[in-house]
Amino acid sequence: MGRALRADAERSVRAILEAAERVLAQDAGASMEQIAEAAGLTRITVHRRFANRQALLEALAVSAKQQLVDAIEEARPDAAPALVALYRVTANVLRVKETWRFTLSHATAHTEAAAALWAEIDAHTVNLLTRARREGLLAADADLDWTRQVYYALLSEALSRPGADQDPAAQDPDVLATLVIDTLLHGAGPRG
Repeated sequence: MGRALRADAERSVRAILEAAERVLAQDAGASMEQIAEAAGLTRITVHRRFANRQALLEALAVSAKQQLVDAIEEARPDAAPALVALYRVTANVLRVKETWRFTLSHATAHTEAAAALWAEIDAHTVNLLTRARREGLLAADADLDWTRQVYYALLSEALSRPGADQDPAAQDPDVLATLVIDTLLHGAGPRG
């Protein structure tokens, strides 16, 4: 997909990627034909855009990671105090992770493009955590690599809370962002 696509081709690619996410979330072994059917396209159209399943998985990985980068940048983390920025970024990332649950929670193709996007995500995260440490939200000696790993784990776990499917409000990205940030900054110990 090196050259720019026409608008109708872009719509087809978007439809295929969205259908692939839905179908693969239900059945990780789904065929390209099942994905084409879910996208409302012919198998030939899907194969015209993606030569094989691996190419489709690679495109899914890049698309989902690009949406994460966009969500982080849309939160404008440098335009607010670190605490506000952490909440904004977290809520936006949770929205993307909810939409791209399969792709972002499974080992997906790690192409050069996907790796570059992941490096960008990591850089944004470390920058924000560095600001949080500088503003006193994190301990001055906090290990930012470990804090980043814990933050990522909390993001993943927030979407799979037991019983959350019973209470739709518990899946609200803003509610989950509060839970993630409070746990990151205060843990589960007593406050005070």
